[in-house]
Amino acid sequence: MTEEIYDLLVIGAGPGGYVAAIRAAQLGFNVAVVEQRETLGGVCLNEGCIPSKALLESSERFEQACHGLSEHGVEVDTPRLDLSRMMQRKQGIIDKLTGGIAGLFKKNGISHFQGSGQLQAPDGATQRVEVTQTAGKLELQANNVLLATGSRAAELPHIPFDGETIFSAREALSLPEVPKHLLVVGGGVIGLEMGSVWRRLGAEVTVVEMLPQILPQTDKQMAQLLQRILKKKGIEILLETRIDTVDKTAEGLLATVTGKKGEKQITCDRILVATGRRAITDKLGLENVGLQANQSGQLDVDENYRTGATGIYAIGDLIDGPMLAHKASDEGVVFAERLAGQKSRVDYEAIPAVTYTAPEVASVGRSEDGLNRDGIPFQAGKFYFAASGRALCHGESEGFIKVLAAPETGRILGVHIIGPHASELIAEATTVLSFGGSIHDLAVTCHAHPTLAESLKEAALAVSKEAIHA
Repeated sequence: MTEEIYDLLVIGAGPGGYVAAIRAAQLGFNVAVVEQRETLGGVCLNEGCIPSKALLESSERFEQACHGLSEHGVEVDTPRLDLSRMMQRKQGIIDKLTGGIAGLFKKNGISHFQGSGQLQAPDGATQRVEVTQTAGKLELQANNVLLATGSRAAELPHIPFDGETIFSAREALSLPEVPKHLLVVGGGVIGLEMGSVWRRLGAEVTVVEMLPQILPQTDKQMAQLLQRILKKKGIEILLETRIDTVDKTAEGLLATVTGKKGEKQITCDRILVATGRRAITDKLGLENVGLQANQSGQLDVDENYRTGATGIYAIGDLIDGPMLAHKASDEGVVFAERLAGQKSRVDYEAIPAVTYTAPEVASVGRSEDGLNRDGIPFQAGKFYFAASGRALCHGESEGFIKVLAAPETGRILGVHIIGPHASELIAEATTVLSFGGSIHDLAVTCHAHPTLAESLKEAALAVSKEAIHA
């Protein structure tokens, strides 16, 4: 047992945990972090957000070199794929960012212990955490413990992972060769992003989704448009289809799926299962402090992120809400500031969501379905990128922006974007929404010309039928 009693001990160094640790240290707390991985950054930096975006960018460059440059008057010889070099670039980005976090820990005086942490019964008001390391075990003490262990890919019981032919997104980010035929189970964000990567690099890709639309939480019109575009790019998408069995044969894998037209067999050599994620609450020793996960496999917390056990807190994927890195980071900041007595809060109505396909899909605020379900009146305005000069110059003019606003006040209720750089455009919409802004606030804001951002202004003006270029 270490003699030092930390003000805060964080278990998990993902985008929630490491941000909470840094902010707490900035506020004067003595902080320690326990992380099982050798590197910091959690799933996001090591095997999620960052590596997937690196491969999405590289694979899109490859596809443009193969198919998209001639219309610009640029002729090139047939490009050759160097997959190992592409993977090295991805790893270099990961190393730079995870090393950067280690530097921030050192700068802010945060103690870092590599190993798996497990809660122990407290000693009075002092929390105890046992850390299992390669060399043995040690016990740390703290006044407060924050659980930020994130989530893992959900495994289908009847199609278990083998790490080679049937795998999660983690393995899909490091395949040694391009699959001949990749079957993706799940038409959500991860499935479509990884399916896009390997399709661009030459794989045949089939996506099976049990629900009647891809990206189930996304605006229906945008999901339908994205599906049509992905189909044109060569990705087969089978909706309302479930995977029943997978048999290993001499030719590879034989998957049996059942859809609206009955049973179908698909021969493939790799299967990516991307059917969701589950909070990592096992092996945390919850029972030692009188805690247990709820029906969703997560932990219940109050407005201060306090669990039912005194001195134990939780954020990120361990609690309710979208499993997004930026949501966890915001919670990490607010947790630390509330621990310091400040009145910070996360605006859960203004958390953007992005799918990094081509085109990108982004949204913030309410959806049409949600507003209709709750009986809330709204007006909608649209602007298509086909009328955007900058989008046409980019050569990426498919898609549109939809703004939903209250009829009487014009207050923006939600913004949905499918098109070029939607992930960047959604930031302005999120800012206006978080300040309770209206279509009039966007209308009177001068936007540089020519830019993609002008399209957001035009969509806001379209709500009141005042758009100039629509």
